[in-house]
Amino acid sequence: MPSRRQFLTNAAILSAAAAAPGLAQHHTTESIHGKLPPSLAALQSRAAEAKPITADERRQRLERARQLMQQNKLDAIFLFGGTSLVYFTGIDWWNSERLFALVLPQKGTPFLVCPAFEEGRAREQIAKGPLDPDTDVLTWQEDESPYERVAQGLRARGIGAGNLGIEERVTYVFSSGVAQAAPQLTLSSATPVTAGCRMIKSEHELALMRLANQVTLAAYKAAYQALKPGMTQDDFAALVATAHSRLGFKGEASVQVGEYSALPHGSATPQVVREGTILLIDGGCSVEGYASDISRTFVLGKPAGPAADKMRRVFDIVHQAQAAALAAAKPGVEAQSVDAAARQVIDSAGFGPNYAHFTHRLGHGIGMDGHEWPYLVRGDTLALAPAMCFSDEPGIYLRGEFGVRLEDDMHITADGAQLFTPQSPSLEHPFG
Repeated sequence: MPSRRQFLTNAAILSAAAAAPGLAQHHTTESIHGKLPPSLAALQSRAAEAKPITADERRQRLERARQLMQQNKLDAIFLFGGTSLVYFTGIDWWNSERLFALVLPQKGTPFLVCPAFEEGRAREQIAKGPLDPDTDVLTWQEDESPYERVAQGLRARGIGAGNLGIEERVTYVFSSGVAQAAPQLTLSSATPVTAGCRMIKSEHELALMRLANQVTLAAYKAAYQALKPGMTQDDFAALVATAHSRLGFKGEASVQVGEYSALPHGSATPQVVREGTILLIDGGCSVEGYASDISRTFVLGKPAGPAADKMRRVFDIVHQAQAAALAAAKPGVEAQSVDAAARQVIDSAGFGPNYAHFTHRLGHGIGMDGHEWPYLVRGDTLALAPAMCFSDEPGIYLRGEFGVRLEDDMHITADGAQLFTPQSPSLEHPFG
């Protein structure tokens, strides 16, 4: 399923193709580099810097998963196509109504359940990853039950009446089918295992995320330098996408102009960029499966009109809130305390209380998914640990006027936290 940002960005690119055929052509083919804006034409690919996750790294992840399964009294976990399956095995599988799943026991060998006609494709991917090439693939024909294959595989490993952890994104039809085929099983959440592994990043993962963030910030800067009055938000989104492509990666951004910047997740309403009007952009890219998520708020030229001073003041408050959150983030503190540090700045400046104008949580975990466990939000008492990664994105949104959000991704260090990218200095000079 496309994300909210992907939906808005895809709409932007299609609109750009109709409204600005030349720009859309550059986005889709980049066939005439000489006609690209100079700031985009100067970009060089950084794709060679991205080193893939190895099969050995994935084997270490599988062993860590088994340790967490033991701690959480799970006899096995059940994964279907999606991020966690890629994380552990490298198998990238598109989900349909046909069940394809991996069952990883705490003890014993893993097995897959696969439509019979897909076995060749499955084994092709198995051969490239951490699983044994002879891993059991239990196939089912179109008139057979895949859930019986799951039960069969579990019984063969002595887990006919055990505790099976279900990955949180497994759809109900699949978990229900397993429950009916193996009624002696107890079904529980596998999140303590999947999130428990994924939320602590390795040095390699941090390096990929650092590169992703650097690429997105460079793409934003190049697009900003090419921005001109009269462009639509779709034109600017196409510039951002083209800049990412020039840097060697697929990236995107949603773009909101003027009063629409007060809607945190934007609007599809056609918008035109004018001198002195706020733009809020939110996007990122993926580098070997690892995401960036950056927001910048700026004006073309200088803030103009009766709200100019207010724009600057709100920007400064959000900047201070982002810095306060960064200072509060460190190992051992509760996730909610980081949200509270940013919210205190905004509340004290008169834009509270609670979610009055800072309408969302401070941040979300980030890694292979743009949004993943854990979250920086009131009520989350999880203690932060080194190598966790989050967005740090406070905002103030004034309906009918404008909104300001500043978002950079950060990682928890041994004694604090660091941003992958520098904070944005001002509305007029968003990239320093």
